[in-house]
Amino acid sequence: MSDTTQRAHALPDLWQRAEKVWLLILAIPLLLLVFDPPQALPTVTFAAGAILHTAPFILFAVLAVAYLKATGAEALLARAFEGRETRMIFLAALAGGLSPFCSCEVIPFIAAMLAVGAPLSAVMAFWLASPLMDPAMFLITSGTLGWDFAIAKTFAAIGLGLLGGYGVKVFANSPVFADPLRQSPQVGGCCSAKKPFSGQPVWNFWTEAPRRNTFATTARGNAVFLFKWLLLAYLLESLMLTYVPADAIAQVLGGTGVQPILLGALVGAPAYLNGYAAVPLVDALLAQGMSNGAAMSFVIAGGVSCIPAAVAVWALVKPRVFAGYVGFALVGAVLAGVAWNLIA
Repeated sequence: MSDTTQRAHALPDLWQRAEKVWLLILAIPLLLLVFDPPQALPTVTFAAGAILHTAPFILFAVLAVAYLKATGAEALLARAFEGRETRMIFLAALAGGLSPFCSCEVIPFIAAMLAVGAPLSAVMAFWLASPLMDPAMFLITSGTLGWDFAIAKTFAAIGLGLLGGYGVKVFANSPVFADPLRQSPQVGGCCSAKKPFSGQPVWNFWTEAPRRNTFATTARGNAVFLFKWLLLAYLLESLMLTYVPADAIAQVLGGTGVQPILLGALVGAPAYLNGYAAVPLVDALLAQGMSNGAAMSFVIAGGVSCIPAAVAVWALVKPRVFAGYVGFALVGAVLAGVAWNLIA
């Protein structure tokens, strides 16, 4: 009787400990074997081929991010929050759009900056741009959607940061942005908390054992992270191409007007997994008739409102400031979509 009880408790414990992404990756081909056996092998083959195609971009991105982590280049972020406010906003948007650090990872850093008096405008610029682009995401986006889309998204990320930063500066004394901080911020998200970034980068990191360990740990962790999310995304892309009618996508998200761009921004929030997994999904949507502008608004709005990015903001500021964050994201996503529709 006790053995039966222990086995009964073991299944929920196993479910809690298991990585849900890997379980979903295994579930997709197994479900296809049950409900549509002829499609199981083509789906797995499609995903494997896509991973091999993206492998050089993944490898370069993993090594680049590991190098920046091991050298301590993250300390350079603090310089974006020094000097005049207008300069701070510009540098914060630029740093957010180009830095290789996720939003939740910089929560302690942002908390420290706010505590010592950094303006909310510069912080908002960084927060809005940060989840949208980094070196790894740029390489993966360019490898799947093309260099032009990756470059355009980078400019859109920086532009959104500038929109939010200068928007907060203009309305700094309004009821929305006055007294923005929570009394007791709750830090959470995909990364563990650590001390705010400080010190000077050590570019020859291999001379120090702790930095070599940081390089190896970061490279291994990012490789696993990118592989699992991209594998899941490519499996979902194959399913989308197979089972979702292309004419339905073209009817809802196609065309040249503002409506598909607005819908892309609104759909982006709930449909977004993360910036890496979104790339194959957008590729599939474009193949089925999604407009260029809707694709851009989808990745911009979804990137800012995805759970890790949203938690990073929610942890530190009051709900009304968070609402402003989301509002800037939607407006910026639509503007980026309209601009990209005209250019593309």
